[in-house]
Amino acid sequence: MNQHSTTRRRFLGASAQTSLMGALSALGLTGVATPANAAVTDYKALVCLYMFGGNDGNNMIVPLDTTRYAQYNAIRGSHGLALSSAANTLLAARSATLQATANPVTQPFGFHYGMPELDALYGQGQVAAILNVGNLRQPLSKAQYLAGAGVPSQLFSHPDQTIQNQAGTPSSAATGWGGRLLDVLGTGGHLDAIAVGAGGLFVEGASTHGNLLPGNGQLDLAGMNFWPQKEADARRAALVQILSAQHPNLIAGAANKALLNGMELVTDLKNANSGAPLATVFPGTSLGQQLKTVAQLIRIRSQQGPGRQVYFVSQGGFDTHGGQAYQQFDMLRQVSQALAAFQLALAEIHAAQQVTSFTMSEFGRTLQPNSGGTDHAWGNHHLVVGAAVKGGLYGQFPDFTLGGKDDATGRGAWIPQFSNQQYGATLGRWFGADADMLQNQVFKNELASFPQADLGFMLT
Repeated sequence: MNQHSTTRRRFLGASAQTSLMGALSALGLTGVATPANAAVTDYKALVCLYMFGGNDGNNMIVPLDTTRYAQYNAIRGSHGLALSSAANTLLAARSATLQATANPVTQPFGFHYGMPELDALYGQGQVAAILNVGNLRQPLSKAQYLAGAGVPSQLFSHPDQTIQNQAGTPSSAATGWGGRLLDVLGTGGHLDAIAVGAGGLFVEGASTHGNLLPGNGQLDLAGMNFWPQKEADARRAALVQILSAQHPNLIAGAANKALLNGMELVTDLKNANSGAPLATVFPGTSLGQQLKTVAQLIRIRSQQGPGRQVYFVSQGGFDTHGGQAYQQFDMLRQVSQALAAFQLALAEIHAAQQVTSFTMSEFGRTLQPNSGGTDHAWGNHHLVVGAAVKGGLYGQFPDFTLGGKDDATGRGAWIPQFSNQQYGATLGRWFGADADMLQNQVFKNELASFPQADLGFMLT
C-alpha cells in the first residue's frame, strides 16, 4: 500500500466521522448541552480563509535580520526557494514602522513578493502577522516534545490537522470553534454560519449548522423554472409551509430545516444581486468570487441589526512538495488580491470595522527543502486583516538552526510558540465572547493551559 493510498483512506475515514458527528450534533444527539445565546447589541463577522495543503509560512513572512536571513538563505538558496532580500527591502522597511507597539524587539522582515496588496494594508495598520502558531495542548519545549509529554496527536497529517485546526482543539472533534462561538453569540438565523465554495468544520457548532454555498454565489431551487412566475411563487410558498412544520422524525426534521435554510439563502442572494451591484471589482479567481459572495451577504445581514456571522472561504494548492517557487507565488498572489478587494468592498458597504478576516492552514512546512518543495511541518505564521486589527508583528521568529531548540524534527518543523486556542480566543474576545465563554464553552477548558489567552492583535 503506497503513502498516497493511506492518506486518501485516512482522509475519507476522518471526513466520514466528522460528517456523522456533525449531523448528530445538528440533531442534538451528541449529549452536548446548548447554552442560551448571549445578547449582542451590534453586528460583527469573522471570515476564515483556509489555505488547504499547508501554506509555507517561512516564505510568506521572511525574517531579514542578519543572522536568520543568512541561515534561511543557506538552507533554501541552493534549492531555488530563498527569496531575495533585495526584493524584500522595501517591504521590510515599511513593515518595521509598525513594530514598536506590537513587538518591541526589532525583527525586520518582508512579505512574499506576491503580496504587495497585503503589504500595503500592513502599512495602513490593517494587518497583524502572528508568528509560529500551531496545534498545542500546552506550552511545549523541545525536551518535552522529545519525551512525548503533552504532544498533540497525528501531527503532520493533512486530514487530522485540518480537523484539529478548524476545531481549535488538539484532538478530533465534531464542531468548529467558529460554530461554537455562534452557539453562545448567534441568533440561530440561516445567515449566521456560511461556508462558500467548500465546506468547513469551522462553521459547525453544537446548535449551529453551517450552510454551504457555491463559490460564485449562484444558487436556485431546481424544478421551479417550468412554471409561470405566479404559480412558481405559490409552489415555493407551499413548500416553505411544509418544511416549516414540526416533523416527528428527528432526521427528517433536520433535513427539512436544511432545505428551508437553503431556500432562504436563495432569496437572500437574489435580493443581493437585484440591488445596486458592488462597485468594488473583485478578481475573477475562485477566492475572489467567494469573497465577493461573502461581501454581498454581509451587506444584507449588517443592515438587519445586531447579530454575529462566521464565514469559511478557502484556497487550495498549498501542498507544495515540488514546484513551490511558482506555485506558492501564484496562490499568495490570489490571496493578496482577493483580500485587498474584500477590504475595499467592506469600506464600500460601511462594514470595515465590523468584519475581521484571518488565515488558517493545517500546518507549516519544513525550512529544509526537498528538491523544489517542502514537507509537512508544524508551527506556521498567520495573517489577520481588518480595520479592527491592531497591525504589527506578534511573537518571535523561530531559531532557524536545524535541530535547534525550536525544531521538532531536525528539518525545520517549528514547535509552536502560540496555540490555535490563543489565536482563536483573541478573535473570539473581539467577536464578543467573554473569558468564561471562551474558556468553558468555545475552547473547552483548554485555554487555562496557556499563560496568555489574548495575544493583543485586536482593537478593543
